[in-house]
Amino acid sequence: MLAFLGLAMVVVFTYLIMTKRLSPIVALTVVPIVFAVIGGFGGTTGKMMLDGLKMVAPSAALLLFAILFFGLMIDAGLFDPLIRKNPEEGQWRPDEDRRRHGPAVVAGSARRRRHNDLHDHLRRNAAAV
Repeated sequence: MLAFLGLAMVVVFTYLIMTKRLSPIVALTVVPIVFAVIGGFGGTTGKMMLDGLKMVAPSAALLLFAILFFGLMIDAGLFDPLIRKNPEEGQWRPDEDRRRHGPAVVAGSARRRRHNDLHDHLRRNAAAV
């Protein structure tokens, strides 16, 4: 029964968000509360919400700090020298590199990673991934 309620909740808030009947914040807040009441957890919903917030607050604070910190570093141009380095002709293909090593891009920048040492290291270890 709980698995069905969980699946139904995900389907309902996905539908509400995709059809733009509710904003994502409202849908992700109201729909779980409604389904908690339907599932018979109305009396303990508040305590469960507070316990959940206590568990995720440190991670949320860390994520907020990382976004602000790296955004400031990108705006200040800290990563520009790393991005401006040009590899020798024919060493790598940018499209293949972006696809395969996208998560290694510094601070989520959409620019190509052009650091030769890092690229060589990633190419050698690509087969292990």
